[in-house]
Amino acid sequence: AIMSFHQCGGNVGDVVNIPIPQWVRDVGATDPDIFYTNRSGTRNIEYLTLGVDDQPLFHGRTAIQMYADYMASFRENMKKFLDAGTIVDIEVGLGPAGEMRYPSYPQSQGWVFPGIGEFICYDKYLEADFKAAAAKAGHPEWELPDDAGEYNDTPEKTQFFKENGTYLTEKGKFFLSWYSNKLIKHGDKILDEANEVFLGCRVQLAIKISGIHWWYMVPNHAA
Repeated sequence: AIMSFHQCGGNVGDVVNIPIPQWVRDVGATDPDIFYTNRSGTRNIEYLTLGVDDQPLFHGRTAIQMYADYMASFRENMKKFLDAGTIVDIEVGLGPAGEMRYPSYPQSQGWVFPGIGEFICYDKYLEADFKAAAAKAGHPEWELPDDAGEYNDTPEKTQFFKENGTYLTEKGKFFLSWYSNKLIKHGDKILDEANEVFLGCRVQLAIKISGIHWWYMVPNHAA
């Protein structure tokens, strides 16, 4: 059984389109920052930004609480199948296409292999989180990257990823650490809820981690 908290459609092999629920998208109509956003302001509506994981924007609930409620309802309604051992695996969705990743290379927005993709953290919630983290680190002047290129660039065309680029600076390293750790914490939060909900069930919990990496620069592995 798959706990799908993402849109079906817009990724490789998707032949149907099933958006996230209308009542969630209705919240996005008045607050589009609940969706992942690239630097140019384009929204991605296939999964809620992890910036709203702890924001009670959905009729009083946070995104994490919605995911937990869904899993609890599944356990309650599928109790006989869980107790009987009919359901043996539960895959917990953690991002776009169910994978624990950012929607950095959406075909629906013009990305074509082997473009480097983009950082997707420019919604107001993630931006505020970064600014707070930077201020706490003693650098309130630091902003989100503005030199990392666009979806179909190559690393060497960007100031951020080129040889001896921004990613090697103190600011660049701080951003990359913040960006990757936000994703890890996002996965931890949802899996903590899944472990609690399915405690005592004879099931394996599984997740999908994206393994797509195509630019690999030596010696610094910029991409």
